[in-house]
Amino acid sequence: MLKQTLQQKLLQKLSPQQIQFIKLLQVPTVSLDARIKEELEENPALEDGSLANMNDPVEEYPDRDPDENYEMEERGADEEFSVEEYIQEEDFNDYSSSYSSDDDDDRKEIPVAIQDSFYENLRNQLDLLALSDKSYQIGLQVIGSLDDDGYLRRPILSLIDDLAFSQNVIAEEEEVMEMLKVVQEFDPAGVGARDLQECLLIQLRKKDLNNPIIQKAIDVIERFLDEFIKKHYDKIEKQLGVNSAELRDIFAEILKLNPKPGDSGAAAGKQMHVIPDFHISNNDGILHLTLNGRNAPELRVSRSYQEMFAHYEKAEKNDKKMKDAVQFVKQKLDSAKWFIDAIKQRQQTLLKTMNAIMEYQYDYFLKGDDRMLKPMILKDIAERIEMDISTVSRVANSKYVQTEFGTFLLKSFFSEAIQTDSGEEVSNKEVKKILEECIGNEDKRKPLADEKLTEILKEKGYSIARRTVAKYREAMNIPVARLRKEL
Repeated sequence: MLKQTLQQKLLQKLSPQQIQFIKLLQVPTVSLDARIKEELEENPALEDGSLANMNDPVEEYPDRDPDENYEMEERGADEEFSVEEYIQEEDFNDYSSSYSSDDDDDRKEIPVAIQDSFYENLRNQLDLLALSDKSYQIGLQVIGSLDDDGYLRRPILSLIDDLAFSQNVIAEEEEVMEMLKVVQEFDPAGVGARDLQECLLIQLRKKDLNNPIIQKAIDVIERFLDEFIKKHYDKIEKQLGVNSAELRDIFAEILKLNPKPGDSGAAAGKQMHVIPDFHISNNDGILHLTLNGRNAPELRVSRSYQEMFAHYEKAEKNDKKMKDAVQFVKQKLDSAKWFIDAIKQRQQTLLKTMNAIMEYQYDYFLKGDDRMLKPMILKDIAERIEMDISTVSRVANSKYVQTEFGTFLLKSFFSEAIQTDSGEEVSNKEVKKILEECIGNEDKRKPLADEKLTEILKEKGYSIARRTVAKYREAMNIPVARLRKEL
């Protein structure tokens, strides 16, 4: 049976303006320029004030109201707007091509060297060889099948199938293996290997094979790779019949090798340039917080669009084209105002949140010592600025602050509390700092195990479990004691 029921529901929905603000809030400074430029291109009623001011006419009557001085003299006082011309006009993006959101002092471009990619480099080496068309196609297929690390992790039979179906080249397994050996001779050394062992052996065999150290290094990789990775030095030393000094030289030669040859050509492209959102300066013990100028662009609503809207409002509204024009202009003006308001609200929220963080961690920002960081969670800052925790999270997850001792992600200042034996609550950052110092000063021939680190922390008044020490150690990307052992 179908029934009709009447229900009353209370729903909470975000307005388009709120959604726009939320999206802008989580955008970092490095991406804000692109977002503003995108809005300028999409909305002709929005102008970059810094560029518009450069093109404004010189003020001839300084006593007059600036708003009154702006007249549409270029069009002529008696010239009427053409609705048909306005509706057909599609190109509003001319002015945005020279858009810039900051002053020359704020913009610091990083020169990037133009270089061939990893795959282009390999293809250039292949082009230099005298090969038949079939061998050349097989070589291209091998190069194209390498992963980002420079390894060939696909089976040879898969390459043969790809050649047959995509290139219409019928190849035998021996032919593919022959071209794989050719590719393995290319630079960087080790490229085209199918596993780590083969990669290291390719690099070692390109060295001086008459050197006994190189010969023994090859022996270690061929016979004792697992023991080498797990740092079972005693077993390797006994099996090779060498002393500690010779083994140290052998391992030093192996450690010079590159386990990921594909990364060598892409290192420059993976660097990220961090633009800080905030700057904190110390003026004789008094901290000053400033917002990066890129977060405060000079945006304004286009005066020509405002006057256009006023003109259309006074005109005859019975014409459908006129109504469409009025609706279009009004929509663009509202969108421009909303975007400007969202940018201003973003600035206020960023400053309010960062100021609360700076006041909470004042002692830390004065000296930069991690041990002076207080336990702080998102809720602490949210209560101070009387905003939602999600708002603080959006600010902390993507924004950076530049201090006199480095540039840091805001998220790094948040930490949980740990209670000492004296009952004092300290940040877990302080415990991590002590762990880092203990491991840094340990005897690498006998590194400290997690149990020993737990005992050291207890002696210093931090009663935490061994599994917690292991969790902190892993969070700092520090391996276990066995893997930290050195000869």
